[in-house]
Amino acid sequence: MASTAGTAQAAESGRHHDPRCRRRIPRGGIGMHLYTMRSVLETAFEGTLEQLADIGYATVGVSGRFGRDATQFRRVLDDVGLKAVLEHVGYATVAGTGLQKAIEDVHTLGGEWVVVPSLPTQMHTPAGYREAAAAMNRAGRVARESGLGPVLFHNHDADHKVVEGEVLYDILLNETDPEYVGFELDVYWAAKGGADPRRLFVEEGPRFPALHVKDMAPNGDFADVGSGVLDFAEMFETAHRGGVRQWLVEHDSPKDPIATARNSYRHLSRLRY
Repeated sequence: MASTAGTAQAAESGRHHDPRCRRRIPRGGIGMHLYTMRSVLETAFEGTLEQLADIGYATVGVSGRFGRDATQFRRVLDDVGLKAVLEHVGYATVAGTGLQKAIEDVHTLGGEWVVVPSLPTQMHTPAGYREAAAAMNRAGRVARESGLGPVLFHNHDADHKVVEGEVLYDILLNETDPEYVGFELDVYWAAKGGADPRRLFVEEGPRFPALHVKDMAPNGDFADVGSGVLDFAEMFETAHRGGVRQWLVEHDSPKDPIATARNSYRHLSRLRY
């Protein structure tokens, strides 16, 4: 947590102008996880996606399809010039008989990854995480054989807890095959849980093709990217070692989703690290 803390103002005034900061996020890598936009997508689906494209977003992470099947959803994305890169699919589906349909849907959407968004609460034990690791290895093998990337796991703060002497997230890192299982690291929840994304990128290597870029307000609440206390310039210095290819903005409860989308895109598009 300490290594990611700092003010957005400091990041902008310091690292942003530091001539040593050569990297920038590729424009094709700045995306929006659509959970952020769910309230406006419910009432203005096509218009909201068009606004995201107009702001400059290139990609989206899908989390709910708002009454549309994968083909209908893809058609709108194509019309407005956005590309889906992944879809969140419940653990029971990925571990069960619904996996093949989920893979087909991600293919139809034009994406690369099936993502497990969380594990059921009753599985939050070392034994439960070992069971999940085995299930995701099996699912990831099927996904790879079907032409997709590895199955990804999306974290929350509870995944970084120590239970019965073991860090739960470490069980997934250690007991999944990198060829079949990767991670969509939510940097807010990682920091909230006491994990350090910089360390994960360096120590675990290219297992993090996608991020949820979510900022933290001083009181620990959610914040628009660039307005909180997480130092993204410092955090992303090692992102290339983690294999990051997609930086997906997320805010769990934005007051004005379009304003959040604009503010967050502005910060990421200007960021140097």
